[in-house]
Amino acid sequence: MSRIGKKPILIPDKVQVTLMENEIEVKGPGGALRRNIPPRVKVERDNAQLVVNSMSQERSDRALQGLARALIANMVIGVTQGFQKNLEIQGVGYRANVEGKNLVLDLGYSHQIRYPIPEGIQISVEKNVNITVKGSDKQQVGDVAADIRGFRPPEPYQGKGIRYQNEYVRRKEGKKNA
Repeated sequence: MSRIGKKPILIPDKVQVTLMENEIEVKGPGGALRRNIPPRVKVERDNAQLVVNSMSQERSDRALQGLARALIANMVIGVTQGFQKNLEIQGVGYRANVEGKNLVLDLGYSHQIRYPIPEGIQISVEKNVNITVKGSDKQQVGDVAADIRGFRPPEPYQGKGIRYQNEYVRRKEGKKNA
């Protein structure tokens, strides 16, 4: 049986969980999230906790049990604490700022990049080079951070580009004169 799937999910006081046939909805101070549950998994509520069980002991069902439990636990954490990713911009003249509902990036191209901020995500910029992406949905926060990083990934020769905070970029040696 899945070790992660066996653990019960504790529900804080501020969080409301609604179980439907193949769907779960979690509401809290950070917003509301809704997700489909795989049909081979059953979620039950015991007082202030949720228990996820698989229908059979097949390997794929046990894997789905662990997956469903992790996704539901991330939903509970998301509506209570939220998730965040930090990005850094490195390079001379590279900068970012937020204008209305757009993130505007100057990354050395001939034009500015305007990235529309999705619903449910907050983006803030400090010192023109530190970007913080916050939200209640862990997957959406990661996707938005990856999209922003994809506009100018860090290159290995000079290290310029957008990188995650504390990301190590392996540097290569440039050309040598003979």
